[in-house]
Amino acid sequence: MNIEGAGAVITGGASGLGEATVRRLHAEGAHVVIADFNPERGQAIADELGDRAAFVACDVRHEEPMQAAVDRAAEAPRGLRIAVACAGTGFAVKVASAKGPHPLDQFQNLIDINLVGTFNMMRLAAFKMITETSPDEPDGERGVIVTTASVAAYDGQIGQIAYSATKGGVVGMTLPAARDLHRDGIRVCTIAPGLFETPLLASLPEDARKSLGQQVPFPSRLGQPEEYADLATYIVRTPMLNGEVIRFDGAIRMAPR
Repeated sequence: MNIEGAGAVITGGASGLGEATVRRLHAEGAHVVIADFNPERGQAIADELGDRAAFVACDVRHEEPMQAAVDRAAEAPRGLRIAVACAGTGFAVKVASAKGPHPLDQFQNLIDINLVGTFNMMRLAAFKMITETSPDEPDGERGVIVTTASVAAYDGQIGQIAYSATKGGVVGMTLPAARDLHRDGIRVCTIAPGLFETPLLASLPEDARKSLGQQVPFPSRLGQPEEYADLATYIVRTPMLNGEVIRFDGAIRMAPR
């Protein structure tokens, strides 16, 4: 996929992995739409990047704001070609303990944000690509969708029952989505990051973050958001990458706790 002049919508684009992806795609010539629930940070990034950047306030759980973000990205000269789902959150609660069962509303809310929100972006972006873009030569490609899972989809730790369920769901959607959309020239891939410097880890003390990084076999450090952006950009550019989930984790396999 040629990035120059392409419209790109990035959910969770105002921080962490999403922000790094916004900046990288913009540097490569894309017209980026930052879809995020944080208006101050999202607008500040759009203002900083200037031309070819816009912010749309978006709660990925709902159709109207997600549709607005997709529509804005489709205003790019070549239409909407790239969609990257980075919006997500997490917390630690056991399925049950002496304190009681896992609160059902917390589980449902995480499913809504991480899994339903990813699907919401995927379905609306794909329809926009199908109906409003023409195939590119030589492969007849219309667009690329990149979603974000986690190694927790495979190595869920104690307290990650809800988070692992959401990320396992994202992994499970990847291949059928790619198969659903193959005749329309739309590729779907998922990145499953390991331990990365993101807002989810930013609240931890420096010593704790360093200790986590040392658990990674190589390189023995936390991943950087810019490295995620590099991989997302590579996926966009590489036509044979389709229907694939890529563990991006320095060979770590998470222990129970």
